[in-house]
Amino acid sequence: MALKGSHTLSHSTLFHQHSQFTYASSRTLISTLFQKSTSHKHIHSSPSFSKRTLLLTTVLWGQSLLLPNARDALLLAQELELQRYTDSKEGFTLLRPPSWTKVDKAGATVLFQEENMGSNNIGVVVNPVRLANLGEFGSPQFVADKLLQAERRKESTMEAELISVAERSGEGGLQVYEFEYKVDSTRGGMKRIFSAAFVASKKLYLLNIVHSDKPESPLDLHKRMLLEQVLHSFDAAA
Repeated sequence: MALKGSHTLSHSTLFHQHSQFTYASSRTLISTLFQKSTSHKHIHSSPSFSKRTLLLTTVLWGQSLLLPNARDALLLAQELELQRYTDSKEGFTLLRPPSWTKVDKAGATVLFQEENMGSNNIGVVVNPVRLANLGEFGSPQFVADKLLQAERRKESTMEAELISVAERSGEGGLQVYEFEYKVDSTRGGMKRIFSAAFVASKKLYLLNIVHSDKPESPLDLHKRMLLEQVLHSFDAAA
């Protein structure tokens, strides 16, 4: 699974916060794609998702974020005690912390919450589209710019900063966009968001990992490594 830093990309981006934060961003991305489709007739958005502002911030991946190879990634995942979760019906897979509880949430395909910290969560949303891949919609940077503009228009957003952006190859050469950003909001304070997206079988798959990152209790290194592995593991099911 090759992962390329944004400094090597002409494309880069996508995603969002709390249980509501997670789905607000997913809906924002979907509505952003939908708005473009109304003029270019590329995408159909599921009517179950309301048109709401979307968020995104883009990211320059540092050397510490690069996956050396599949074997090393597997060993690291084992060391971090991550478990494989596969949704064969929707056709995606990812690693997840076994202690994080699966919960039901309207609009979410799957949602895992950290025990006693429900605002820290890992969510996936799947929606039908009329694209073969994300590149048909636009570059990661194009999507990131649109999402960031939308996020900054939200009344609850005090600050939104893109940290890094990357593009990698997934199952069968699948085009996957990844990004990291942080948002300071009146709804929950400072949040760190790791997001990934891809299109497969005419479906848009969105992963959103949200974790509190307040100045008084910043995201620690071990938890960051764990969340990055979850991010990098998001893929179409073989």
